Amino acid sequence: MIPLLYSLHSGNLYGTERMALATAIGLKDEFETTFVAPAGPVHEECRRHGFRTILFKSKAQYLRDVRPLFAANRKVAAIGTRVLHSLVCEMWARLYRAECANIQVVHGGASEDLSYGRKKWLDYLSTKQVAVSNYVRERMLANGAAGRSITVIDNFLTPDRVEGAARRRSFHEPGVRKVVIVSRLDPIKRIDLLLDALDLEPSLASLEFDIYGAGSDEQVLRARALARNPNVRFRGFHHDIPGQLAQADLLLHLCPEEPFGLAILEGMAAAIPVLVPDSGGAGAIVEDMRNGFHFCANDAWSLARELQFLQHAPQEILMRAVDGSQRSLRTRFSADCGVAQYRKLIHECLN
Repeated sequence: MIPLLYSLHSGNLYGTERMALATAIGLKDEFETTFVAPAGPVHEECRRHGFRTILFKSKAQYLRDVRPLFAANRKVAAIGTRVLHSLVCEMWARLYRAECANIQVVHGGASEDLSYGRKKWLDYLSTKQVAVSNYVRERMLANGAAGRSITVIDNFLTPDRVEGAARRRSFHEPGVRKVVIVSRLDPIKRIDLLLDALDLEPSLASLEFDIYGAGSDEQVLRARALARNPNVRFRGFHHDIPGQLAQADLLLHLCPEEPFGLAILEGMAAAIPVLVPDSGGAGAIVEDMRNGFHFCANDAWSLARELQFLQHAPQEILMRAVDGSQRSLRTRFSADCGVAQYRKLIHECLN
């Protein structure tokens, strides 16, 4: 089997890490994957799926630990999420004259320069870059990356995450009542926009909003909701987000600059409608009134109007969105589609 080195910049289990694991699972029949990551829960989860892991402690240690893979193998696939990963793998591949499929996966989600600006340095290497959405590709191009090296491969869920997901029962009555948000509570995520919308439209007080996540804005948002929006509850971390989604009527996503938004696919898998901004990667996932719903990004009045519409929407409209989302999961966002594209890219680099 061809060794695959998958290097991560975080040891958490957010979207980037879950996608790395989903990709490795899909390629398991042909590639033997080793993950390198900082300390965190991703190590235990990777080992649970039968993958070897290496703890990232420093740049010098990373340089030492990945060298044997290139010294011992004629062909190596290397996927990384930091510029450092691709630079080191390129160096060892050249030194040991190993054929290397050197791929940088760009997820975004940090500052503009860190997420996209530095990626243009990789144009001087043999590295191929994967953008997880057309929005990410546009940001990379705007920051100077060469389009010829970029392939867009949408994120996806593993078959077990789709087929085994807890699902909401079909809508038999009009309107949504319980709304869930799964997000970091940071300024860029725009959770404050929901509170603005609730202040603008008193009739939304009958909706229940459960917010799962933590972040720098948490205390400010909690205090504001406690004072004026008692129907908004901050739940923090929960070990069973899919189960919570299946008990809701709607997933609300608020970030206008989301590179992709894996939680949106998880909402679709739970068979609940999704409401997202009409911008960023989230806006590209959802086709308004077909597999979900849009509101105008950063516009509290638009969000309030759309929530008011969904509050009374006929069950036929809600079920049409759910059915459309199921088609999206089976086609564009299927593991078969995503893994096939990664496999094709790796073999193009090795042959």
